[in-house]
Amino acid sequence: MTGYRYLFSQLVRRELRRKYKGSSLGVLWYLINPLVLMGAYTLMFGHVFKLQHFPDFPVFLMIGLMAWTFFQQSLLAAADSLIEQGGIVRRARFPRETIPAAAVTVQLVTFAAILILLTPLSLALRGTSAPATLLLLPVLVALLFGFVLGCALIVSVLHAYYRDVAPILTAALLPWFFLTPIFYEPDRSIHFVAQHPAVATLLNWGNPMAPFIRGLRDVLYYGTAPDLGRLLYMAAAAGLALTLGSAVFRRMEGELAVVL
Repeated sequence: MTGYRYLFSQLVRRELRRKYKGSSLGVLWYLINPLVLMGAYTLMFGHVFKLQHFPDFPVFLMIGLMAWTFFQQSLLAAADSLIEQGGIVRRARFPRETIPAAAVTVQLVTFAAILILLTPLSLALRGTSAPATLLLLPVLVALLFGFVLGCALIVSVLHAYYRDVAPILTAALLPWFFLTPIFYEPDRSIHFVAQHPAVATLLNWGNPMAPFIRGLRDVLYYGTAPDLGRLLYMAAAAGLALTLGSAVFRRMEGELAVVL
């Protein structure tokens, strides 16, 4: 087990070094990208096509963007991870799920870095979160990590066998992004949603990323704890994703050395 932990840490370090090799700004590039997106979406949805009004809209938007970016980049990185590490898979025996788990952990580093910067900024601008409420933040991040890791396990092993999975995933993530409450809230008055309450329910609960984003916003933007129903949803989503992801991965990993 110690050897596997060492392998996992080496995979994470290797990927981090690969990402930042030759870059003068290093990890800052992975902070600049969501900041640029935040500026563009603030202009478009905060001023040009204003759907709803939120005080300190860039903070509201950034919370959703950082959670979505972690989810999206983790799945895309995990999709190719087994193929990229095919040589190791063919030569050595070790838990193969270590590879997509390392890919997700690398994205978690970026997510945590943005979160560390965003939390004091949100406190300074919003002034709403109490210290006790902020204690929930690691719990929410852990649940989100579990959900993303479970999805990543499925994506990685499926793409190893069927190389169309990653392109299909890339195409599916675009409409999923706009259906996720990143720059709006379904509960507030949007004309179409107001006329169709079932749509708001579907956007809030049919999209598994929505409760995670709302939970993070509750703590960082509104300064409140997520309600019990949302916490239970997040815990169930993380548990189900990990259980299903592990089952699918273990069922299909037997022929990885052949297909890679």
